[in-house]
Amino acid sequence: MEANKVDMFILANGKFFESHQLQMIRERLLALDDSKWAVIQTLQFKDPTTSIIVSILAGSLGIDRFMIGDTGLGIGKLLTCGGLGIWALVDWFLIMDATREKNLAKLQTMLY
Repeated sequence: MEANKVDMFILANGKFFESHQLQMIRERLLALDDSKWAVIQTLQFKDPTTSIIVSILAGSLGIDRFMIGDTGLGIGKLLTCGGLGIWALVDWFLIMDATREKNLAKLQTMLY
């Protein structure tokens, strides 16, 4: 794939991934053939900033976990009121990384 396209993708979507993963993503995108480029461009990633805001406002209801696709953890948080608040508090520190991991997993399914 063309380096210009890959660099523009990294520039536009870099905030959705962890910084140490960007080089690996760039290498895999460069090795990818052009036929998958249209699919890669249409991927919708979850914003980690939105996840932390939702976690702060409604984390005890599990909405943050439902939002990123962790349905089981969302149900667990909902039934326990965020683990009596402890789980919700811990998620304030973990939800952004979890969102970035889910974004990377979504991208990797398209790269292979």
